[in-house]
Formats: sequence, structure tokens, C-alpha cells
Amino acid sequence: MLAGGAQATESSDSLAASNPFARPSTLPYQLPPFDRIRNRDYGPAFAAGMTQQRAEMRAIAENPAAPDFANTLLAMERSGRLLDRVSLVFFNLSASDTNPQIQKFEAQLAPQLAAHRDAILLDPQLFARVDALYRQRAALDLNPEQVRLIERYHTNFVRAGARLAPAQKDQLRALNARIAAAQTAYEQRLLAANNHGALIITDVRELDGLAPDAIAAAAEAAKARGLAGQYLIALQNTSGQPALTDLNSRAVRERLLAASMQRGWQDGDTDERALITGIARLRAERAQLLGYPDHATYALEDSTAKNPTAVNAMLGRLAPAAVANARREAVALQQAIDAQGGGFQLGAADWAHYAEQVRKQRYAFDEGQMKPYFEMRRVLEDGVFYAATRLYGITFKRRTDLPVYHPDVQVYEVFNSDGSRLGLFLADYYARPSKRGGAWMNNYVDQSHLLGTLPVVVNNLNVPKPSAGQPTLLTFDEVTTAFHEFGHALHGLFSNVTYPLFSGTNVPRDFVEYPSQVNEMWATWPEVLTHYARHYQSGAPMPQELVAKVLAAQKFNQGQATTEYLAAALLDQAWHQIGPAQVPQAAQAEAFERAALDKAGVAFAPVPPRYRSTYFAHIFGGGYAAGYYSYIWSEVLDADSEAWFKRHGGLKRENGDAFRGKLLSKGGSVDAMTLFRDFYGAEPDIRPLLERRGLAGVGDT
Repeated sequence: MLAGGAQATESSDSLAASNPFARPSTLPYQLPPFDRIRNRDYGPAFAAGMTQQRAEMRAIAENPAAPDFANTLLAMERSGRLLDRVSLVFFNLSASDTNPQIQKFEAQLAPQLAAHRDAILLDPQLFARVDALYRQRAALDLNPEQVRLIERYHTNFVRAGARLAPAQKDQLRALNARIAAAQTAYEQRLLAANNHGALIITDVRELDGLAPDAIAAAAEAAKARGLAGQYLIALQNTSGQPALTDLNSRAVRERLLAASMQRGWQDGDTDERALITGIARLRAERAQLLGYPDHATYALEDSTAKNPTAVNAMLGRLAPAAVANARREAVALQQAIDAQGGGFQLGAADWAHYAEQVRKQRYAFDEGQMKPYFEMRRVLEDGVFYAATRLYGITFKRRTDLPVYHPDVQVYEVFNSDGSRLGLFLADYYARPSKRGGAWMNNYVDQSHLLGTLPVVVNNLNVPKPSAGQPTLLTFDEVTTAFHEFGHALHGLFSNVTYPLFSGTNVPRDFVEYPSQVNEMWATWPEVLTHYARHYQSGAPMPQELVAKVLAAQKFNQGQATTEYLAAALLDQAWHQIGPAQVPQAAQAEAFERAALDKAGVAFAPVPPRYRSTYFAHIFGGGYAAGYYSYIWSEVLDADSEAWFKRHGGLKRENGDAFRGKLLSKGGSVDAMTLFRDFYGAEPDIRPLLERRGLAGVGDT
């Protein structure tokens, strides 16, 4: 129970009218009233929301009338509004601006919500009504979206265990509760590990190579931790850390990489080994209870890939060539080390540092030359927004009159080309200790014609905040990430569906990254790049010769980038393509990881996996379990779509209208691959991806 809150058994009638979740927000677009929400509000709202939805579902189950679309499916879609309101706010903030009270309550809440979902999806009366409609669907006078709603509900019930015997359902409920609790514990421990693992520097000379603004930011971060006069380099989620590029001291680079890669592997309060092996075992047990050999087979059945065989075939096709490319790149980096009299063999802590030197030599520019042209506000408004306006005709208006949950959050109202309202976009770009690592998009309000709601979406990044008065200058990777996450935001903003189940990004996991990856192409589209890449002091555009070098360098270091990604994707599959008996004990987790990478042929020491198991939040905390392959699976569709845009004239309104109308607006209301084929006009072709990744010729013989 949250401080001042209520137990989950509290009746919905007891939710005070003063609780900000008691009724839909009266703010524009039903934006949550962040200025009124307090920690004490969550407990009563969750309790009342679960009670209310259970009552709504019981009324559906016990309806004496024969099941029809309105009294069963529409009633289900309308249920749980209070629970949705509080859930969307709570889980967004638990990721982006948490605190000890939220974390404590989340740990208690996770198994309660799992039990709540099971109470609905394992209810035999509810399933009987859905099953009856499913069997009759062809004879009912329904439109395609209504038929798909029946089919998706039926699939969701069956995959949740609706056909299990009563005793098996009891086992499943226990497994779901344990998995929910373990995943929450893992996420909270990882946040602590990231904060605890930050590298502390006492002598500024060890930061030689870092830009002055980066050193000032490190000093501010240390001061915020009560370490005045010292310097703190915070850890990002990935194995590699941005500072590795610039730090001249090899010893400091090695300390930083060690701090990153050792997260969660050591005894103590941040040890994740028992949690990750426990989660993997519980998932495997659940999969077998549901009739599948392992979690990957269960998870992939409801994806566009369909099964592990297809995923293994793609990853296995790409891995050897990617590693071979990385090894060739390593030779060039070793030559750079030797030319400087380094006297050491290239290690993982050296890769980014010397890759930047080789890039600078080959293309006559470095990251430091680019950053002054990537001021964050300009990137967002003159780059990300500009591309969207040119492509889709939408416009943006800054709103400073609406409440936000943190002072760093910026709010923009979004309009269609005819001036009609489209939704709200929140930009939360700065890193902070209360925010989990990485970058992501979420909804605060889902679009639905049934409910009469327009979307409220948020993008989260983790850009280090500069010291007061200094500009926020982005790396090129951060610029690309901003475009990527806004691709997800567009998927949510353009949603034009009737039913909440299909809203926005509610699509298969291995399809959801596709639209966001497509949006990355506009970051380097000449018209867009020259519009936002302007010097933060003079406003002068990035010189054309530097633009040309940026574009020419796009394929540089792709062997390393592809290898580190594939290593993580293959590691994910290794954890989830096994049965419960094959999951290692906690003490053997590191040996399991090492063996999995060796077996997959991606164990190349200078290029560690993008995520090691203990800090692989995508799969042990988030929804990408057995699904991290999705990024490269979706990139096949993305590369095809980029080629389509180029064939059809690029940044043109008619192209944007086609992508929006045929794909982005449909959400999950149509089969994902049907949407792709309708837009692209053909089946996916892997060749553009191979060309982009420098893997052309792979598997052609």
C-alpha cells in the first residue's frame, strides 16, 4: 500500500471525488492533471479501478442474453476506464520519474494486476461468450475491424490459458504472479545498479579528451550526489558508453567499460543473476503449461515471424558476415593503435575511441565537429517536426499552459493540415537518476473513436543535461534516436481506429519498430538535415562539405554495430529457446551467456553484446522477451520502405499521406504484413537491408 493509499480490496464506490483519477481529466485531450497527482492517489485509484472492471466483466459474463458483438465485445472494450487512466500514468512515471514510494507500491501492485488480468482472461463464462462469437463470426453482419476484434479477443483468451483445466489455471495464476513480481524487482534493481555503477573521478586530468561541457556536466552530476569537487559519468543502458569515444586515458576507459559490463553480476543489492535465471525458468514453465516447448515458441507464435526457426534462420544468416566485417574493422583500429606506439591489443574499451580516430582520418571529420550543429531544441523543432510537417502536413504549437510531471518536459499540440486537432506530444529528453535508461515512447491517452479520445503520447530519451546556461548539444546517435522515437509517436498520433485494443502501436512486437525505423531516414535527408543542422551560436548551416562527410560515413563501423546487436538478439533467443530444466542456476548464468555467444559464433571479445544478460532490460524487464530480434526483422521492412520513398520522390506530401493512410493510421486493426504489402506493393525483400548493413552478397549463392 502506498503511503496514505488503500488496499486493493477497497470498493470503487469509496474512491473520493477529489482523487484526480476518479473521472476523466477535463484538460485538453484528457491530459492527466499532473499538478494534482500525488503518490497517495495511486493506491485508492488502482483498488477502485480493479474492483470496477471486475464488476463490469461479471455483468458481461452473467448477461442472460445470448452473446452478441455489442453486449460482449463492445462492453469489454468500454470496461476498465478508471484502471486504464491510473495505469497509464503510474507506469509511465515509474519509468520516467520514479521515487521510493512508487517503487515500493509497484512491487506490491505487480502480482495484484497479474491476478486481476487472470481473473478476466481465465473466466470460463467470459471465454464461452467470446468463443461463441468467434465460431459465428463469418455469419455475423460485421465490418472487417469488428471481425478482427473478435479474433484478437479470442486469441488473447486462448493464449492466456482460457482452455486450461481448473487445476492448470491455478498453476498459471501462481506463475503469472511470480513473473510479474520478479520483473518488477529486476527493473528496480537495474535502476539502482545503473546509479550505483556510475564512474566517480576525483582528478579532472583523468577526463582528458572530454569536451568542456561534458566535464562541467560530470561535475554537476557529482555535486547532485553530494560529491562536490568530483566528477560522475553516469551509465547508459548499453554495454558501450558515449564517453569511451573521447576519453584519452585507456585506464579510465577500461574502468568505465568494466563498470558498465559488471552491472548485476556481483554479490550485493544489485545482483541480478537470481532474478534473470528465475524469470527465464518461470517463463519456460508457463510456456510448457500452455502447451509450448519454450517461451520463444509461445511468444513468436503471435508475431509476424511466427516461430523460432524463422528467427534463427535470419540471425544465423547475418551473424557470420557481420562478425567478419567487425574483424576487418578491428584490423584497421589495431593499425591505428600500432601507428601511435600503443603497445597493446585492441580491447572493447578501445573500440569507440579508435573508431572515431579512423573515421576522422577517412572522412576528415569527428563527432566534435558535428555536435555544435545539433542543439536539442532545434533538432526537435526544425528537424523532427519539420520533416513531419513536410511529409504529413501536420503542425506543432508549444503549450506552456498545461501541467507536466517534471520541469524538463515540453508539451506540443499537434494539428492536421486542415487545422483540426490531432493530439498532444510530450518531449522528455533529459536523463535523471529517477528515470530508467534508454529511449522509448508511451501513451498517456489512447486514440479511440469508440471512446471519443485523441492521443497523448510521450517520447523519452536520456540526454545528459548540461550545466546551467550551457546549450544541449546532441551526438549524431542522439539525433537519430530522436527521429526514431518520433516515428513511434507518429504511429500513436496517427491512429485512426474505433477500438482501444487496436490503438496506435498495439501491433506485433516485431512490427512495432518498423515505422520508427523508417522515420530515421529523414535525419539525414538533405533538405531536413540542412534545415536543423545549424551552429548553436551563429545559426550558420552545417557546411556542405561536412554534410557530405556525414552522409558518406553512414556505413562506417557497421560490422561492429551489427555484431553487437546480433549478439544481444541471439542471447535473448538462447535464454528463451530452452525448457525449465535447461535454465542455469544463478551461479552459472555467466557461463551460460558465454556458451550461448560461442555457439552462435558472435563471441568476439572487442565487440561485446549491446546488452549483457543482467542489464538486458528489454527482455527481463520489458516486453521484448524472445523479441529483441524485432529491430533487425523490422529493419528489412524499413530498408524496403526507404527504397520505396526514394523511388517515389522522397519527402513529398503524397508519399507521407500514403504511408499514413495505408499503414500508420491502422494500428492493429489489420494484419501487420497485410498493411506492409498494401503500402509497399510487394513481399519484403532483404537485399536493401544487406546493402545498408554492408552485408551485400550474404546468402546469395
